Formats: sequence, C-alpha cells, structure tokens
Amino acid sequence: MATTATETPEQGARPGIGSTGPGGPRSTPQRRKTRRLIIFLVIGLILVAAAIPLYRYIESYESTDDAEIDGYIYPVSSRVPGYVVRVTVDNNQFVQAGTVLAQLDPKDYNVAVANAKATLANLKSTSEAARVGVPLTSVNTSSQLSSAQADVDNAQAALAAAQAQFESAQATLRQAEANDLKAQDDVSRYKPLAAKDEIAQQIYTQAVDSQKATAAGVEAARSSAAAAEQTVTGARTRVSQAQANLTYAETRPQQISVQRSRAEAAQAQAEQAQAALEQAQLNLQYTTVLAPVSGIVGQRSVQPGQNVSPGQQMMTIVPLDSQNIWVTADFKETQLTYMRPGQPVKIHVDTYRRDYDGHVLNIGGATGALYSLLPPENATGNYVKVVERIPVKITFDKGQDPEHLLRPGMSVEPDVKVK
Repeated sequence: MATTATETPEQGARPGIGSTGPGGPRSTPQRRKTRRLIIFLVIGLILVAAAIPLYRYIESYESTDDAEIDGYIYPVSSRVPGYVVRVTVDNNQFVQAGTVLAQLDPKDYNVAVANAKATLANLKSTSEAARVGVPLTSVNTSSQLSSAQADVDNAQAALAAAQAQFESAQATLRQAEANDLKAQDDVSRYKPLAAKDEIAQQIYTQAVDSQKATAAGVEAARSSAAAAEQTVTGARTRVSQAQANLTYAETRPQQISVQRSRAEAAQAQAEQAQAALEQAQLNLQYTTVLAPVSGIVGQRSVQPGQNVSPGQQMMTIVPLDSQNIWVTADFKETQLTYMRPGQPVKIHVDTYRRDYDGHVLNIGGATGALYSLLPPENATGNYVKVVERIPVKITFDKGQDPEHLLRPGMSVEPDVKVK
C-alpha cells in the first residue's frame, strides 16, 4: 500500500504499463500479428487479382524461339550460251531491277540476226510470187478451159466436114468406076465391029479414048477418096487431141488448189522465218543479263572471260522488300489449337532488338518432320509419341521495314495473339 501511495504522477500517467487489462502489455503483439495478417491478405488478394489478367494475357499469346526470317533468293543465269566480256556487279551490292549484271559477246548473235533477216526477205519474195500466181492461174485456167472446149467443137465440126467430103469422094469414085466400066464395055463391043468395018474406025477410036479418060477419072476419084480419108483420119486425131486438151483443162482447178497450197506453204515458210528472226533478236537481247528484281547480289561465281551455258547460275539476288520476306515459325502442335490465319503477331527481331507488326498468313500442310529427308515411320512398332512442330507462315505488315534492314535467316521470336 505504501508503494502505491508513493507513485509519482508520471507513473500514473502511462497507462497500460504493468497492467493486465485490455490495454496491458499482451495486447501489442496481438495487434501486430493481426495487422500483418491483414497485410498478407491484402497482398494475396492483390496478387490473385493481378495473376488472373496476367494468366489470361499469357494464355492469349503463343510464342516460339524456333523461327527465322525467310525470303526468296532469285538465281541469275544465262538464257543463251556465250563468252562473258564483262561483269558489272559484285557481292553484297544493291541493284535495282533491270540493272545490267553481265554482258556476253553479242557478235555471233548479230550474225544470226542478219542471216535470219536475209532468209526472211527471200521467203517473203517467194511467198508474194506464189500468192500473185494463184489468181493468174485461175484466170488462165478459165481461158484455157473455154479455148479447149472451143477446140473440141471446132475439131468435131471439121471431122464432120471431112467425113462428108470423104463420103462425097467415095460417091465420085463409084461414079467414075461405073463410067469406066461402061467405057470398057463400049471398047469391048466396038473393037470386033471395027475389025469387020461394021462401024467407023473413028467410033472405035473415040470409045478407046473415052475409056482411057474414064480410067484416069477413076484414078483421080480414087486419089480424092484416099485424100478425103486421110483428112477424116487427121480430123479424128485433132478431135482426140482437143478432147485430151479439154480433159487437161478440166483438171486445172486441181492445179489451182496445188498452186494455192504452194502459196500457203511459202507463206508458212515466211512466217517460220519471221519467228526465227524474232528468236535471233531475242537471243541477241539475252546476251545482256539483267537483274530480275531489286535486291542484294550474292554468290557471284561468274568472271570475265568465262564461257557460260544456258541455265548456269552466275549469281543470286536477295530482294529486301518486306513483301518478299516473311517469318517461318515452327510452333508446337499443342500451340496451334486456337491459331488461325489473320491473327496479329508481334515479331521480335534479335538482331535489332525491336518489334515488328505482322499477321499469320497460313499454317503449313504437314509437320516439319514429314518434309525432312527421312520422314518418321510410325508403323515400325518403335513409335514414341513426341510433340511435333508445324511451320506457320507470318508476313510483315506494309511499311514495317522502310530501311530494308531485315535479312533472310535472322532469328526472331513471334508472339501470336490467339485470343
């Protein structure tokens, strides 16, 4: 009690010290523990609240480091054989499309062009002559056909006249022979009478002279008949010849067809020569090797003084346009569940440590293992299931590489937004 009476005001003013009540020494650790628990709960709630969108964000993207930039590599080769006189570019040099890369000796091809031009001129002249000959042959055919028909008609008329003349000569011959027989009969009758002086000698002499005259008339008529017969034979020959000429003239339409075919063949040869000339001119142009696209020259193997053959690779050109390069990303098959063409992609290029925008163009038709030289054979009984990878083609959006920094073969990490 004395101790209590001697307490100073300061000691009485510090409540909770040395007391066992609610405000005593045991209440402070309890409050701290409660405070810590509340803080942990709040932090846990914050972490859970942050983890949910983070998880959703992670689940919304599929990424892989098994990816690289791909692009077309254009091989440059000669289209004609030749001797290289100069090469105008070197490795790692940027060239525009149409730039002269190499020049072959054009002398042989100049000669070929000149020869083709001469051949074409010759065949064009032949074709023109054959073409003009077709209407001339047609006109001549019509004229010859009409003339041959007229000749046949004239020959037949001449034959008819000759036959009439021959018949007339035959009649004259028969008449002369009859007169000669009568004269001979008169001589035979008058001769014995004249010998007996029963008639005047003068009558007998006149009968003999008359018989001689009739005999001469017979000879003359016989000669005329023979001449008329020869005339008939000649007329028949002329008719046969005229008919043969008519038959030949009737075949002239076929000859016109033959002439037209010859003209067409000559025209075809001229066209063939024209094609040969164009080919020779093309070969002359091919002696100048041009860049097919704009890009970087690489793998140059041609040198001046070298003979090259068609198809022999001289160099390559790698185009740097963003439309000519893309990303080939080998995603695991389990990553393709929600991946579709058209989904946006962030492409991180390791070389420049920067991101580019792109989108999924398409998904490969088979796994990469099936495209390998020795594809797996799962029917051997040794099958072990592994996660396969399927190539996905990702293209860059337009305007993503204005400085043309990207190169085929660079490593990239694409992040595809699948949800």
